[in-house]
Amino acid sequence: MLVFRLAILLLLVAAIVCFGVYLVRNDRRYLALGVAITKWTLVAALGFFAVLMADMILSPRQ
Repeated sequence: MLVFRLAILLLLVAAIVCFGVYLVRNDRRYLALGVAITKWTLVAALGFFAVLMADMILSPRQ
């Protein structure tokens, strides 16, 4: 659980760094990389939360 949260946080930080480098250097490669990292981070986060919700729904209640 902690590993997934840390991975998502680090990916978002990497995207922010890419956007910052784009603003400083005005190189569109970093903008495209930042957008790609953000997109796949959101896909991974949605998948992670879907698994959590499925676990809550399918686990037997006591």
